[in-house]
Amino acid sequence: MMTIKVCVGSSCHLKGSYNVIEAFKEILKKYDVEDLVELQASFCLGHCAQGVTVSCEESETLLLHNINAENAEEVFASQVYPLIIK
Repeated sequence: MMTIKVCVGSSCHLKGSYNVIEAFKEILKKYDVEDLVELQASFCLGHCAQGVTVSCEESETLLLHNINAENAEEVFASQVYPLIIK
Protein backbone atom coordinates (compact mmCIF):
# COMPACT_ATOMS: atom_id res chain seq x y z
CA MET A 1 0.00 0.00 0.00
CA MET A 2 1.27 3.44 -0.89
CA THR A 3 1.18 6.25 1.66
CA ILE A 4 0.72 9.80 0.38
CA LYS A 5 1.61 12.48 2.93
CA VAL A 6 0.70 16.10 2.34
CA CYS A 7 2.75 18.58 4.34
CA VAL A 8 0.63 20.74 6.63
CA GLY A 9 3.51 22.59 8.27
CA SER A 10 3.19 26.37 8.58
CA SER A 11 4.59 27.28 5.17
CA CYS A 12 2.67 24.63 3.23
CA HIS A 13 -0.49 25.38 5.19
CA LEU A 14 -0.28 29.00 4.08
CA LYS A 15 0.27 27.84 0.49
CA GLY A 16 -2.91 25.74 0.44
CA SER A 17 -2.12 22.28 1.75
CA TYR A 18 -5.71 21.81 2.95
CA ASN A 19 -6.91 22.31 -0.64
CA VAL A 20 -4.32 19.80 -1.83
CA ILE A 21 -5.62 17.21 0.64
CA GLU A 22 -9.18 17.77 -0.54
CA ALA A 23 -8.05 17.51 -4.18
CA PHE A 24 -6.24 14.24 -3.49
CA LYS A 25 -9.33 12.81 -1.77
CA GLU A 26 -11.33 13.44 -4.95
CA ILE A 27 -8.54 12.17 -7.21
CA LEU A 28 -8.23 8.91 -5.28
CA LYS A 29 -11.99 8.38 -5.67
CA LYS A 30 -11.89 9.27 -9.38
CA TYR A 31 -9.07 6.80 -10.08
CA ASP A 32 -10.69 4.19 -7.81
CA VAL A 33 -7.52 3.62 -5.77
CA GLU A 34 -8.80 4.51 -2.31
CA ASP A 35 -8.10 0.94 -1.15
CA LEU A 36 -4.52 1.09 -2.45
CA VAL A 37 -3.47 4.45 -1.00
CA GLU A 38 -3.44 5.86 2.51
CA LEU A 39 -3.70 9.67 2.47
CA GLN A 40 -2.22 11.44 5.48
CA ALA A 41 -1.40 14.93 6.66
CA SER A 42 2.20 15.33 7.79
CA PHE A 43 4.07 17.93 9.75
CA CYS A 44 6.95 19.69 8.03
CA LEU A 45 8.66 17.62 5.35
CA GLY A 46 11.61 20.06 5.24
CA HIS A 47 11.08 21.71 1.84
CA CYS A 48 9.37 24.90 2.96
CA ALA A 49 10.59 27.08 0.10
CA GLN A 50 9.26 24.69 -2.55
CA GLY A 51 5.53 25.12 -2.02
CA VAL A 52 3.23 22.40 -0.79
CA THR A 53 5.28 19.20 -0.62
CA VAL A 54 3.78 15.75 -1.04
CA SER A 55 5.61 12.56 -0.10
CA CYS A 56 4.66 9.30 -1.79
CA GLU A 57 6.05 6.34 0.09
CA GLU A 58 6.07 2.70 -0.89
CA SER A 59 9.35 0.88 -1.40
CA GLU A 60 11.09 4.24 -1.82
CA THR A 61 10.08 7.84 -1.32
CA LEU A 62 9.05 10.23 -4.09
CA LEU A 63 8.93 13.90 -3.07
CA LEU A 64 6.75 16.23 -5.13
CA HIS A 65 6.95 20.00 -4.76
CA ASN A 66 4.81 23.02 -5.63
CA ILE A 67 1.60 20.98 -5.57
CA ASN A 68 -1.67 22.89 -5.54
CA ALA A 69 -5.32 22.03 -6.08
CA GLU A 70 -5.05 22.99 -9.76
CA ASN A 71 -2.09 20.78 -10.67
CA ALA A 72 -2.69 17.91 -8.22
CA GLU A 73 -4.47 15.63 -10.70
CA GLU A 74 -1.89 16.17 -13.44
CA VAL A 75 0.94 15.35 -11.02
CA PHE A 76 -0.95 12.34 -9.65
CA ALA A 77 -1.70 10.96 -13.12
CA SER A 78 1.85 11.39 -14.43
CA GLN A 79 4.00 10.58 -11.39
CA VAL A 80 2.00 8.76 -8.71
CA TYR A 81 -0.62 6.63 -10.45
CA PRO A 82 1.96 4.67 -12.51
CA LEU A 83 3.64 3.62 -9.23
CA ILE A 84 0.33 2.40 -7.80
CA ILE A 85 -0.65 0.24 -10.76
CA LYS A 86 2.82 -1.18 -11.53
